[in-house]
Amino acid sequence: MTTAEMLLRLGTGVGLGAVIGIERQYRARMAGLRTNALVAAGATLFVLLSAHGFTGDNADPTRVAAQIVSGIGFLGGGVILREGLTVRGLNTAATLWCSAAVGALAGAGLHLEAATGTVVVVAVHLVLRPVGRVLDRRPETGGDTPATYTFLAVAKDDAEAHVRTLLVQEMSRTGFALQSVESTNADRGDLVEVRAVLTADQRDDKQMESAVSRLSLEPSVTSVRWRVHVPSEHQDEEDS
Repeated sequence: MTTAEMLLRLGTGVGLGAVIGIERQYRARMAGLRTNALVAAGATLFVLLSAHGFTGDNADPTRVAAQIVSGIGFLGGGVILREGLTVRGLNTAATLWCSAAVGALAGAGLHLEAATGTVVVVAVHLVLRPVGRVLDRRPETGGDTPATYTFLAVAKDDAEAHVRTLLVQEMSRTGFALQSVESTNADRGDLVEVRAVLTADQRDDKQMESAVSRLSLEPSVTSVRWRVHVPSEHQDEEDS
């Protein structure tokens, strides 16, 4: 293999991994642009090593490449987190696995197959995401009635900006529309209350609980609570 061919394969792996990472970075996921690009680059390099780094009668070019699958399994296990009753990171782990597969294809010189795999991975995130929301929400909402949520978090004063950033990221991830967010001083001088008003096309308490559970684990957050108002029900329900 020439140096130009090796660089072409490596560049293809990194570039396609970055394409997957751009979508993940835009969604503010744990594994974004650099992580997916590095995973794809590593898989490409391992395939190049297995195919061209060993010679002799006992050389097995498939041995190193086969270990990529199990190696990425350990990496993916590190991003899966359990928060209360919610498990997060499964989609991120699966995406890293796909990035490694794309890198392996690029390392083997299967450029068209690697590009096709990248398109499929990005399409799954973009197309199936709203479909998953519909399937997940419909049993709980029982209709298309919009809902308004009020969220309140009490945090340390020096962590206000961090909490507001996490709030925006979590609401973007779960699909709620942020209408307003404001901060006021709490009863204690070193605490601040961050209050947000959010809307959703359909009531989805499960998604709200998922977002709240993430924020409640922050060391700087002392308490969180939320309230939902559905016009057709003429009543509020609060969870803390």
